[in-house]
Amino acid sequence: MKQEEKVNYWFEISQYDLVTAEVMLEGKRFLYVGFMCHQAIEKILKAFYVNVKDKNPPYTHNLSYLAEQSGMYDELSAKFKDLIDMLEPLNVEARYPTYKEKVFRTLNEQRCRDIISETKELYKWIKKKLLKK
Repeated sequence: MKQEEKVNYWFEISQYDLVTAEVMLEGKRFLYVGFMCHQAIEKILKAFYVNVKDKNPPYTHNLSYLAEQSGMYDELSAKFKDLIDMLEPLNVEARYPTYKEKVFRTLNEQRCRDIISETKELYKWIKKKLLKK
């Protein structure tokens, strides 16, 4: 697969995951809103990584690490770094029973709307950088 195809693969699946986060919100599946927002950012970061490095992204779900490895982390605003820190545990906690109940209690419709809104801001910022390369 060529570099452009890899970038497009990661980008398209990231778009799908962002839409899925919105579907989860409308279905009041709050636990999975954060999970899908994490997935959307993870995959657009992987698209950016492939675009910059011209190699496969690392096998990791760690958003900070992906941003660092792609050379983007230092360009992130404090707000975006905080969002990454907030999204980071939602990838794991949504999948494991010992964490699900704890996370579920912290989520409500408004918080999930805020998470999606902030994720979209970061997503658009990364997308803009991706399209410039």
